[in-house]
Amino acid sequence: MKYYSTNNRRHLVSLKEAVIQGMPSDHGLYMPENIPDVDKNFIRNISDFSFHEISFSIAKLLIDNEIPDQILHSIIEDALNFQTPVVELEKGLKILELFHGPTLAFKDVGARFMARVMSYFLRNTKNELNIIVATSGDTGSAVANGFYKVDGINVIILYPSGKISKIQEKQIVTLGENITSLEVDGTFDDCQKLVKKALTDQDIKKSIDLTTANSINISRIIPQTFYYFNAFSQLNEQEKNNLVISVPSGNFGNLFAGILAKKMGLPVYKFIAATNINDVIPEYLKSGIFTPRNSIATISNAMDVGNPSNFVRILDLYKNNYVKIKNDISGYAFDDIETRKAIKKIYEKYEYVTDSHSAIAYLGLLKYLRNHPEISCGIFLETAHPAKFKSIVEKEISTEIQIPARLEKFLEYPKLSKPLKNNFSDLKQLLLSR
Repeated sequence: MKYYSTNNRRHLVSLKEAVIQGMPSDHGLYMPENIPDVDKNFIRNISDFSFHEISFSIAKLLIDNEIPDQILHSIIEDALNFQTPVVELEKGLKILELFHGPTLAFKDVGARFMARVMSYFLRNTKNELNIIVATSGDTGSAVANGFYKVDGINVIILYPSGKISKIQEKQIVTLGENITSLEVDGTFDDCQKLVKKALTDQDIKKSIDLTTANSINISRIIPQTFYYFNAFSQLNEQEKNNLVISVPSGNFGNLFAGILAKKMGLPVYKFIAATNINDVIPEYLKSGIFTPRNSIATISNAMDVGNPSNFVRILDLYKNNYVKIKNDISGYAFDDIETRKAIKKIYEKYEYVTDSHSAIAYLGLLKYLRNHPEISCGIFLETAHPAKFKSIVEKEISTEIQIPARLEKFLEYPKLSKPLKNNFSDLKQLLLSR
């Protein structure tokens, strides 16, 4: 399997090159040259397979022998040492829980897989690899912990000052060792712009080996397809018909992974792009016009993105066909007041505690289901443990949330981050000094 740039389909590279480069020099994003078809018999019998077996089968199609089967098996078993269960709230309404990894967020799936794939590709290299990441919350913690103390790899994480939860920040800024955290005076979009400029700056490229672990990197996207197939495997035969999945969306890597799974043959009838008031994609789905803008801070901070990178992948996958995109994706946006009410409603109705991001996915799914009674099953994604947004959630449910031990330990450690102005020259100087 070769991978091309969204800005130049003739720019083909191996998976290794795509992963190590992170982003093409032409500022595009890497995409698989072909969308492989999953065997229909595999889909028909998918409930007979384990999460690891499903993941291996899908990974093998996208990686196409660039990693030996035995090594790929080991990577998957080591990276995905936790489950992604589907939990039923009521008949036809389910939650896909993606917070059972070490940092209690869905991004553990992508970050842990990516760290092991990179380590394999760098096994015969003496040069150190530097990974630069922009985060609106959970990416930073997942990447920091996924790459912590990995030989030959340094990680630089940029996060917007005061715009992520305290627990998210502590998971990023307390590790030290090979993890450098930079507290940027700006928004997530500012952090993302700095990262993209660094990845394509010629002076930096000549001086150090630099890549990214954001969902810009295709090795973050590949494993995120696994849990969509795994969720489907947990449904009964009736629920597998006319399935709708609602995804809380910020930078749109998670939604793109689901759509990629659908294009490979996963029978999902519709995806819901559920956003907070940073609603550039729901607005696009109404008008056909994509208008990026500055992001606005909300209580669902990981979704505070005004110019989602992975939307170009969605456009590329559909060859910019607006009608086909609308056939597969519906989009809805909700404000903080609606989000808070949803957290409370889910708790009171189902005794289930959800975080502020997943509450938006719930709202998006409900809005779609009200107008489509023919749908047999709807799933919304629970992307982070509610303890990561403790103060927000507790206020709505009037109940204390127990912080898991592996999360609580971060609160005891000192903050090691460095301040960084929203200025590329300062970041460039820091990177060149390495």
